[in-house]
Amino acid sequence: MTSCAAPQTGPEPAPVTHTYVYSDASILNPERGFFTPYELPGTAGFSPVRATGNTLVHLNIRLDDWRESDIPQDVLDGLQVNFDDIRDAGVKAIIRFAYNQGPYPDSEPDASKSRILHHIEQLTPFLRANTDVIAWVEAGFIGAWGEWHTSTNGLDNIQDKQEILNALLAAIPERFVQVRYPANIIEMYPSPEDAVSARVAHHNDCFLSSNTDVGTYDRDGTITIERDQKYLAELTRFTPMSGESCAPNPPRSECTSAIQEMELLHFSAINEAYHKGILRSWEDGGCMEEINNRMGYRLSLTSADFNEQVRPGGILNLTVNLENSGFASIVNQRDLYVILVGEDITASYKANLEIDPRLWEPGKATFTAKLHIPSNAADGNYALALWLPDEAESLQNNPEYTIQFANENVWDEATGFNVLGNVLVTESAGGASERGKDFIVLSAESSTSK
Repeated sequence: MTSCAAPQTGPEPAPVTHTYVYSDASILNPERGFFTPYELPGTAGFSPVRATGNTLVHLNIRLDDWRESDIPQDVLDGLQVNFDDIRDAGVKAIIRFAYNQGPYPDSEPDASKSRILHHIEQLTPFLRANTDVIAWVEAGFIGAWGEWHTSTNGLDNIQDKQEILNALLAAIPERFVQVRYPANIIEMYPSPEDAVSARVAHHNDCFLSSNTDVGTYDRDGTITIERDQKYLAELTRFTPMSGESCAPNPPRSECTSAIQEMELLHFSAINEAYHKGILRSWEDGGCMEEINNRMGYRLSLTSADFNEQVRPGGILNLTVNLENSGFASIVNQRDLYVILVGEDITASYKANLEIDPRLWEPGKATFTAKLHIPSNAADGNYALALWLPDEAESLQNNPEYTIQFANENVWDEATGFNVLGNVLVTESAGGASERGKDFIVLSAESSTSK
């Protein structure tokens, strides 16, 4: 920005505090909440998912027929049709590839390591083409249900598991891959920070269902729940945690314990269909609404301070206070923009604050910014808004993939903007002015507290 300072015309306009009313309504925010299960390949309709209150589907993609052969091109083409439908439906997918549906302990076969690695190679173009609507991936492939146990091809060892995991991580380099057993993650990555850096996460498919979650925290006859949950409490701060339950186990599976463990493990998503007994206990216990609202992130504005008047070429000073009352943080990368929307929609401006909203852990957060108003901005009223769109260019302008704050009267459904209030751009406002046609960030920073 080339600049030429104009004379000071009086004191800088003072900031005005704006407060916002919290809403306890259910919000269809992306990459969080209950998920709807599907099995592929095959035809499936995804348009009803949002109507049921969900924004996630879980896809169990079965490769049983190709344990000893390539995946046919027509099958890959069919999966692409499914993902086009997912994109049209405004939802995202958690995906797992598996060669059987169990059972345990006498499982149907999985595939050899060489075949699995070749299938991952075949699937790589498909995964990369559809990363935009993939929320995260379960490691899958190995053993019964793709749950990394009971392999009929001798893959129940850490070396083969690590090799297959590395291949899958390389196939989809912008998403986390979840591993079924904490013990495997700890053996591969003794530090939770190393696992986060490697994009390795955890899914629990027997959550709350016994004192070891049916073997989740029991390896080689040693109960490891205290060790594993201490590790997972750190790992899941910035990685997706999801899964399902597999049997009622009161009182541990009931409301009080369920909420405590979801908080500890930062749950982002869980199966809406399993286990029905546990889900009924949450309904009967009166905590279903809280669990539904708090899974993943839940961001709400508490207050914002900004000057309601500014000269063309002047400075907009903004401080925003917010709270994340969810169990978890935002998982996948997305940007935070400040938007000024003029009465003439073509006279609108956006600026990327380059603040990472994934760092807004459960608790309170504050960010501040100084923004330069274009010196050629027309006088008039502008709506001041925050925008957290999807990172993918294909989804960025789709409000269904944009984060909505849990507040009354701030959400603009048509644009995906969270409107903070109004700013009057007027030559009569006080303060200094600098030439420059860009709406740019002069400074920005963010902080959090529990």
